[in-house]
Amino acid sequence: MLDKIALTLLVIGGINWGSVGIFQFDLVAWIFGGQTGIVSRIIYTLVGLSALWCISLLFKEEPEPRRVTS
Repeated sequence: MLDKIALTLLVIGGINWGSVGIFQFDLVAWIFGGQTGIVSRIIYTLVGLSALWCISLLFKEEPEPRRVTS
């Protein structure tokens, strides 16, 4: 569940950074009252922590598929 939350926050952050790069428009800051607004800073922090968490997903081994025996 934590992995899905972290990935969702990273998608939000990626969309925001894409809008900054393409349109020079910070969507999070616009919605939550500027880059220095407390809610904006919390969202930026959560996205950053999610990115750190998702680094662990790069090294996570996938479970082996179960074999069906007859």
